[in-house]
Amino acid sequence: MQTPARTSTSRYLSRAQAQQFALPVLFSLFGLIMGSWAGRIPSMAERVHVSHSALSMVLLCGGLGAVASYPISSRMMGSLGARKTLLFSGLALLCVLIAIGVAPTVPLLMMAVLSLGITASTFDVAINSAATSRELRTGKSELSKLHGLGCAGGLAGATLGSLMASLHIKPATHFMMLAVPLAFVLYVAYTMLEADQPGQTVEKKKFSLPRGPLLFLGVLGFLGSMAEGSIADWSGVFLKEHFGASEGMAPLALSSFSVMMLLARLVGDKLKVRYGARPLVTSGAMLGAAGLFFAVLSPNAYFALFGFAVAGLGMSLVFPFVFSAAGAQGPAALAGVASMAYSGSLMGPPVIGAIAQGMGMQIAIAYVGGLAALIAYVASRARMLK
Repeated sequence: MQTPARTSTSRYLSRAQAQQFALPVLFSLFGLIMGSWAGRIPSMAERVHVSHSALSMVLLCGGLGAVASYPISSRMMGSLGARKTLLFSGLALLCVLIAIGVAPTVPLLMMAVLSLGITASTFDVAINSAATSRELRTGKSELSKLHGLGCAGGLAGATLGSLMASLHIKPATHFMMLAVPLAFVLYVAYTMLEADQPGQTVEKKKFSLPRGPLLFLGVLGFLGSMAEGSIADWSGVFLKEHFGASEGMAPLALSSFSVMMLLARLVGDKLKVRYGARPLVTSGAMLGAAGLFFAVLSPNAYFALFGFAVAGLGMSLVFPFVFSAAGAQGPAALAGVASMAYSGSLMGPPVIGAIAQGMGMQIAIAYVGGLAALIAYVASRARMLK
């Protein structure tokens, strides 16, 4: 027969074990939601009969929502803490996903995608803040692995979206099928998550962009999101236009980039303990630049795929380590750095499109390689990146 003390210890251990799964589940869930949305963009564009130029405006609304969200997320984090913020924003995100699926007109779709940017970015800040808080409490680096699980969730969501499209299942039906079970998973993970520290829940700093040493982290986030967003939107177009790659082969540029990024993030925390964040981000960004320049100068599409894979390997640790360093300064600092990061994701793809229109896709991808080289330089001077 168990004594009360032994029973209490057993319950504590079970609770601690459950807490270990909460953040991995939340990061995977976020990736699954965003990957599902991205995988159904073509179907939604076809449903509302939107042109390519109008679709770019729809997607721009998501970026605008992301940038506009950070005063909101900063206020929510200050008054509610990360735990409640991620629950409320996560439930709102699932509702917005359904709204996107059923939006009958382009203006309503734009409003829904704007809301997606706000809710998704708020949820992203909350889970990263919860993760960095746990890093500070435990002294154990784990944000790279968690971002890797987010990548895995995104790949799973995009694959599921492709499957649903091949089965001719409408986006609205697809998103409704996802929303209920994911809401249940979200709530269960929320109940398992550690309670916020008292100091975090009462912090009510006003939102502001990073300044001083924190500005270097904001610039890294800005440049990193510009580079990643540009590769996501234009790598397949580069293969198709420059090498004449088929419809089936062109998406493999992003796939090779994403898979290598995922694999590198799964081991990034161990590398951080051994070598430190700043050398890894600096050398990784240099490797990413080399991979992109290799893709630009490749003789055929297969060599270019190798270049994009190397770029994914090199660029993989920028976001986890930048967010970890910013989160160590508090939720308001994390929100400010994330604001700069998402403004980069807003600006990057249109800039690359303009360069491609004026000077060709080779120069456009080479420009992204230049961004990676600039990341290496800024990272070498970022004192907070430890």
